[in-house]
Amino acid sequence: MPLHLIKLAVGVRDLDHLAELQDRRATITGGGETRIPVYTRRLPKRGDELLAGGSIYWVIKGSVLVRQPILAIDTDTDEEGESYCTLQLAADRVPTVPTAHRPFQGWRYLTAEAAPQDLSAAGGAGDELPADMAAELRALGLL
Repeated sequence: MPLHLIKLAVGVRDLDHLAELQDRRATITGGGETRIPVYTRRLPKRGDELLAGGSIYWVIKGSVLVRQPILAIDTDTDEEGESYCTLQLAADRVPTVPTAHRPFQGWRYLTAEAAPQDLSAAGGAGDELPADMAAELRALGLL
């Protein structure tokens, strides 16, 4: 079973806004693969488990809405000598069943059993609700 990460998308309004912000930072590898870098100070100690099929799940406006596969974990040092970690994510954003989540700082490990199901696997092939309507329905406990 792969291990995942969960992280708040601070300041992100909706899925389109996340895509817009990430597309600005996207890099293309020598093999033509698009990767999205996500920077963090702490190196995950369980990196091998994350790289064995793990994803990062994004909490947007109080709900887990999307995940992105983790492709690589790189480390480096900034100009002040502080080490940091770069999570290289796939450009694919996989919508998940919206799941409420409280705020927290940094990132947390997320087991496969606790991870929200992909929307496509849950039968979510219909038309997508507008983000503001979905947020209101979630707040009312209807989604």
